Amino acid sequence: MAVKKEGEKYSCSICGNQVVVTKVGGGELVCCGKPMDLVE
Repeated sequence: MAVKKEGEKYSCSICGNQVVVTKVGGGELVCCGKPMDLVE
């Protein structure tokens, strides 16, 4: 899933790492070799 806006939260379903977007640069967040999931 491509990053769309600041403040979005993403989580890795494998290791549990979490990321909050502070600057949108496009692209997709990947952790443990898989795309991270958007946390709603």
